[in-house]
Amino acid sequence: MEKISLKWPNSNKVGSQGKGKYGSLTLKDIEKKIISEYQSHYFEFFQSNLEGELVSKIQTAGDYFDGMIINPGGYAHTSVAIKDALTECSLPKIEVHLSHLANREDFRQVLLTASSCDGYVSGFKENSYLSGVYLLEKIFNKE
Repeated sequence: MEKISLKWPNSNKVGSQGKGKYGSLTLKDIEKKIISEYQSHYFEFFQSNLEGELVSKIQTAGDYFDGMIINPGGYAHTSVAIKDALTECSLPKIEVHLSHLANREDFRQVLLTASSCDGYVSGFKENSYLSGVYLLEKIFNKE
């Protein structure tokens, strides 16, 4: 059983705003869907809108988890601190985004954080998270 940490800012509003971009499921709905579809794993879900809290969680994740899925939200485009924490974290990491970033504003085309992850998934709403877990499984099975 792999232990997977999932982190995300701004997702406390998912399901109530931007349904066309982000989908209609709430954060709790997404968590239930992940647990239901991947019952052989242990998941910790962490949501914070505070950059420093996310950095601290990333820095300690290697002590407790086998892999990480992160949706850095808008921090993906702006946070050198989160990028640096991800770079230093030796866990397999998948970055996910609910919305299709290629169809969004120009400033969203630069992902600072994605280069510090093993890869990223964008545009599949809640299925971005399910894809992230699937991809971590593939990484785990290679090792």
